[in-house]
Amino acid sequence: MSDNLRSDGTRMSIPFSSAPTFSAPALPSDEPDQVRAIWGTTVNIAETMKLFRDFLRGFKPKYRVRHDREQNLRTRAFSSPEEGEVVLYETYLRIMRQTGQTNLNLDMVNLLAYPSSKKLFTQLQKYPEEVVPAMDQVLKDLMLELAEEDQNSGMEGMEGDQGDEEIADIMAKVYRVRPFGLKAINMRGLNPTDTDKLVCIKGLVIRATPVIPEMKVAFFRCLKCSHTVQVEIDRGKIEEPAKCPRDVCEAVGTMSLAHNRCDFSDRQVIRLQETPDSVPDGQTPHTVTLSVYDEMVDVTKPGDRIIVTGVYRSVPVRVNPRQRTMKSLFKTYLDVVHTRLGADGALAFDRSTRPSTGDRMPGDGIAGGHRRKTRKAELEAKLIEISRRHDVYDFLAQSLAPSIWGMDDVKKGVLLQLFGGTNKNIVRGGGGGGPRYRGDINVLLVGDPGTSKSQILQYVHKIAPRGVYASGKGSSAVGLTAYVTRDPDSKQLVLESGALVLSDGGVCCIDEFDKMPDATRSVLHEVMEQQTVSIAKAGIITTLNARTSILAAANPVESRYNVNLPVTRNIDLPPTLISRFDLLYLVLDQVDETLDRKLAQHLVGLYLEDAPLTGSEYDILPLEDLAAYIDYARNHINPVLSSEASDELVASYVSLRSVGASDPRSSEKRITATTRQLESMIRLSEAHARMRFAAHVETQDVQEACRLMREAIRTSAMDPRTGKIDMGLLNTGTGTGQRKLRDDMRKEILAILEGSSGKGKGIKWGDAMRRLGEQSSIGVDTAEFSEVIKALENESLLTVVGERDRRMIRKIEGA
Repeated sequence: MSDNLRSDGTRMSIPFSSAPTFSAPALPSDEPDQVRAIWGTTVNIAETMKLFRDFLRGFKPKYRVRHDREQNLRTRAFSSPEEGEVVLYETYLRIMRQTGQTNLNLDMVNLLAYPSSKKLFTQLQKYPEEVVPAMDQVLKDLMLELAEEDQNSGMEGMEGDQGDEEIADIMAKVYRVRPFGLKAINMRGLNPTDTDKLVCIKGLVIRATPVIPEMKVAFFRCLKCSHTVQVEIDRGKIEEPAKCPRDVCEAVGTMSLAHNRCDFSDRQVIRLQETPDSVPDGQTPHTVTLSVYDEMVDVTKPGDRIIVTGVYRSVPVRVNPRQRTMKSLFKTYLDVVHTRLGADGALAFDRSTRPSTGDRMPGDGIAGGHRRKTRKAELEAKLIEISRRHDVYDFLAQSLAPSIWGMDDVKKGVLLQLFGGTNKNIVRGGGGGGPRYRGDINVLLVGDPGTSKSQILQYVHKIAPRGVYASGKGSSAVGLTAYVTRDPDSKQLVLESGALVLSDGGVCCIDEFDKMPDATRSVLHEVMEQQTVSIAKAGIITTLNARTSILAAANPVESRYNVNLPVTRNIDLPPTLISRFDLLYLVLDQVDETLDRKLAQHLVGLYLEDAPLTGSEYDILPLEDLAAYIDYARNHINPVLSSEASDELVASYVSLRSVGASDPRSSEKRITATTRQLESMIRLSEAHARMRFAAHVETQDVQEACRLMREAIRTSAMDPRTGKIDMGLLNTGTGTGQRKLRDDMRKEILAILEGSSGKGKGIKWGDAMRRLGEQSSIGVDTAEFSEVIKALENESLLTVVGERDRRMIRKIEGA
């Protein structure tokens, strides 16, 4: 009886309850119970490895096409049924073996598309720390299997000893799977529930540290018996042995680390900031710290827009480095497994500013391979078809900012700026490989308020690859170049890149250029001609690249442009800076009933129906296609000057110069063009040829460049007094006519003082101006009069005493 009354009731004849049990019945399995799933997860290692192996062996393009159709995405028809039946990843693995790659870029949407691996997609997203290492192991095993199969089948390059060498090489390598393809979320959306999961975010790189060595395997040696032991890193920590593992010794606290015997991997810490277009109104952009390892080090640089996939981690922070107490707040960062450069809808990068090794993410199997290639071929064919249009120049100019009516020449200039000339290194220029001649075109828009200058800047900023938008009043000199700050992690002084360095290889848009402080503006002199930024701060002496095109917009001094004054008096900018702009456009608001009516109809039409009317039909290129067109031209077309074009350039330059020399009435020759204008014409003609997808610069390109230059010079460098072009206005701030006027005024002032000196006193300021006005046929400008008096004072010929209206001009005796 006592046996039947045991507490667990095993011997009692009590019937089982009919209620449902709370635990699922165990499935029959050959494995021991302990290994069925990793603790805390639903991951069964053996099952995961089998699923991934089946996926790599069985995935075909037809599965992805079917999945895309279910999602109502645009798909491409296969040219033949066999194309959809290719085992995709086996092809990739063979390419990896032949090229020596060790990374497989895995599109996670393919996992979702393959029927049997849908579970793997969820597990990879939720438990990447457990699943990714299992995938790495499967990849290596499969690489070896494929190599042996190819060796047995006698594939080319895998026969006999050569095959054995390949297999030995595979054995020695570490293979990694790099998953990508998740939907990118905003970095503001990252929260504690995402910890230790796979996430995808996009943003702008603002800082990258130098390469830091991080320990992978620690090597310990016992100080007492010299016994050695290796400990691998586990979740970012290395467990130091408390005592010697040798049975004979077992001494406590004698294990010391031998640094030179440890294994290290490359590590780099990157700061990723929200892109300006995704920041909510009135808020500051968020930043996230990224940790990249091994092959992904130095793939990106500050200014790049990237999409990263990685594991979101949190680590505790010590209150004090010398104490073991931790803060309750954890520090978060993203452990990157995959990086993709570039954002959709914008231009890609200027290849001439990127590293020579290329910055493509290492590995094979990018974005479904064959689909990307065929789409690329379709796009190329479409772009080449556009380039063959006879009106391609006007068509592209209309497509640039279609919501803005008119301003055709300005749009054409900005369009050529986006295409840019070719960057050149000329060996004869001296130095190692010669100096670098800039191919970037700088454009300045000056005009009345309400002439849509800022709209054009905003549009260019949207389309430009590494565009940075800055406003004159809200920018400082260090904000544009680089500033020194203390790194919160290493406590070292580091250099943070400013707007111009971040837009290296792109376009920097600066609005309200005239309201920029002088100290800030002085920085631009070096950037616009040498295309570098020299820094000497806090012991950091360096030269940073700033190979950027500058598109600036400025308002005149009196808010409206005064046509009776020369351009330098209208724009409060130093002449040295103005002369560095290739094109200077005056955008004036002129009263004309016909034009006003057309502009008003266009503007009202935009509110009425969001379809910009250009000419008689809706003939514009969408933003994405325009970006793709410019991107293709910048990367694939590098036009060179033909002999006819060079002759035409020389002739155009000489004709521009001869305008000033051919005036018989002036004794002093006016400068109407300088070598800067010649270089600008070369750049513009290269950009025009690039826009036509032409390999050579032809006469028509030079003629258009010369026309744009002449239009820009005619509006900006015209002396309003004489109506003639004088480059001296832009280069020195004073034109030839102005200098002649000042000389005449100087002589007259000295003559007036000579006449009044007999009375023993000078002449009143107002009287001197009145007497000059009586003698002159043109009005005397107060500013000009002040300049002449100041010059005479500097020469110690006269002195001015008194204040304001009581000022007296006296001649210095003996002068």
